[in-house]
Amino acid sequence: MIKTVDLTKFYRTDEVETTALNNVNMEIASGEFVAIMGPSGCGKSTLLNLVGLLDNPNKGELHFNDIEVSKYTERMRTNLRKSNIGFIFQSFNLIDELTVYENVELPLLYIKMSSSERKKRVTEVLDRMKIAHRAKHFPQQLSGGQQQRVAVARAVVTKPKLILADEPTGNLDSANGEEVMDLLTQLNEEGTTIIMVTHSPSHAEYAHRVIQLFDGHIVTENIKKEFHL
Repeated sequence: MIKTVDLTKFYRTDEVETTALNNVNMEIASGEFVAIMGPSGCGKSTLLNLVGLLDNPNKGELHFNDIEVSKYTERMRTNLRKSNIGFIFQSFNLIDELTVYENVELPLLYIKMSSSERKKRVTEVLDRMKIAHRAKHFPQQLSGGQQQRVAVARAVVTKPKLILADEPTGNLDSANGEEVMDLLTQLNEEGTTIIMVTHSPSHAEYAHRVIQLFDGHIVTENIKKEFHL
């Protein structure tokens, strides 16, 4: 599903150039669960942003479903992203002015789904995430664990092929963190590809494979579980 070839990303100011990723080569198969680890500032979030088509690399190639997309315009990236990729963030990134229902419905509006299909899809995913009883509440009325359930619901409501999770348990206590990991594992077992950035060695154990980044390079890859295509 994902292949990078010498993927490089740097940031320039008037006085300094900072390399966030330096010639990263990796492949992630459809249906795989991969954890990305490494110290702060090593390039984990930058890699996730590139794979998630939120940004373009400065050099190298990025292949998404056998299509080379590294030179895509912002509009082309947006069109590919909105029906193929779901995002889960550490800070939840819910919209405070929208209800739980409206937050989850939002990605479906972007893909111009009919109102009847939207209602069916949102109701199903809220039930699945055990948050339907909070559908009319606003994010600030929810606990952290409930907010992350809403964020997961929003990520999966379009039935994306790929979920990118950036520290999805970082703001949660251990019990809620384990619940989110169980949800991600269940989604993966149903065929969704998952790439997760994490600092937690115990949560990385849920993945098939762990990629370690350091100073913008992949330094090690460890197989945790056998993965079959």
